[in-house]
Amino acid sequence: MKSTLLEGDYIFTSKYSYGYSKHSFPFSPNIFSGRIFYTPPKRGDIVVFKPTRNDSIRFVKRVIGTPGDKVQMIEGELYLNDQKVERRQIESFFDYESNRNIPRYIETLLSGKEHEILVDNISNKLSYNTPVYYVPNDQFFVMGDNRNNSLDSRFPEVGFVPMENIIGRVSIVGLSFKLGKVDWLPFNFRLPVALRLNRVLHKVV
Repeated sequence: MKSTLLEGDYIFTSKYSYGYSKHSFPFSPNIFSGRIFYTPPKRGDIVVFKPTRNDSIRFVKRVIGTPGDKVQMIEGELYLNDQKVERRQIESFFDYESNRNIPRYIETLLSGKEHEILVDNISNKLSYNTPVYYVPNDQFFVMGDNRNNSLDSRFPEVGFVPMENIIGRVSIVGLSFKLGKVDWLPFNFRLPVALRLNRVLHKVV
């Protein structure tokens, strides 16, 4: 989700924004099906959800397609209901992990909502050009803001997200720590090395 969210961000999630499902509770107890007090997510919302194929993990992605929408990527450009989603380039994002600049854009969804995306020149061709996705009833199509480096609805490991699997909407970054590699730890494990003061209580859009 770079550059909207960074590794080391601790986020607050509003569970009541979309009502409640069994996944709103610890361990997802099978006490009821569907959602209660349901308000559907809107295009552009950032949501926390459990993928259908593995409900032991949580993903954070942006809602791009709602029920009935048609979604496709053509030559790295997002098309929604056969309309190309407009974007304009802004200052590049410097990625400290890879020590390089990545092109950054403001994308404007059909609703007028704007958000930042990264379009990495090191593209994943599977996400660069895709088939057409038709979003089913009660399901959503989600994508990461780091467009060419995101495991999202374009891939079968995630696919469409049922409304029941959405946990809540991301609203704010509570704390954020820059992570650094520690030489004596295995597997390139990284630990917090500095507090990012400019991201404390940062509103997520």
